[in-house]
Amino acid sequence: MIKRTLLLSLLLASGSLQAQDQAADNNVARPIIDTVCLACHMGDGNSLVSEQPKLAGQNAEYLYKQMRDFASATRVNPIMNGMIAMLPDDESLKAAAEFYAAQKLDPAASRNDDKNSDAFKMGEKLWRAGVASKGLPACASCHGAAGKGMPAQYPALAGQFPEYIELQLKTFRDETRTNDPSKMMRDIALKMTDKEIQAVSDYAAGLR
Repeated sequence: MIKRTLLLSLLLASGSLQAQDQAADNNVARPIIDTVCLACHMGDGNSLVSEQPKLAGQNAEYLYKQMRDFASATRVNPIMNGMIAMLPDDESLKAAAEFYAAQKLDPAASRNDDKNSDAFKMGEKLWRAGVASKGLPACASCHGAAGKGMPAQYPALAGQFPEYIELQLKTFRDETRTNDPSKMMRDIALKMTDKEIQAVSDYAAGLR
């Protein structure tokens, strides 16, 4: 009985410490979210307009890398470069990334959910299999079958605004965005037509 009581006490203490750690993280992140991020990305990371991506549920490592890239101007966006400059230190970047990663995504709607349409079938093929004849790999090979991504390098795309995904692919294609490791996304997007980019963007956005 004593052992069970001791174990219970340890578990409760552990839970309390974890809650304190989370509260401490929120104490760091919340002022940053409220003063810097909220206007565009909302307090829970569920942006309402496609010009500003949804951040809720995104991989924390990926968000942190993007903020570091904005801070160093490795990734160029006049608004984001200026906003990130307002954050005081690296701890603030990590806290904001972890905060948004912990939020629940309210997924955006796809522009095309007609599974019988040629555009949907094109997007599905690009996502699942790629196009070998063009040297296009399957998007799922890096972003995951369900579009959940992989930490740091490959973002989650499921439920993201399709317009935002489309824009990023086009900026990789014309090399106005260049912060992809080893030019991976630039090399892929360069081989894609506008129709392919739109189709796969719609398909990715509709994944759940």
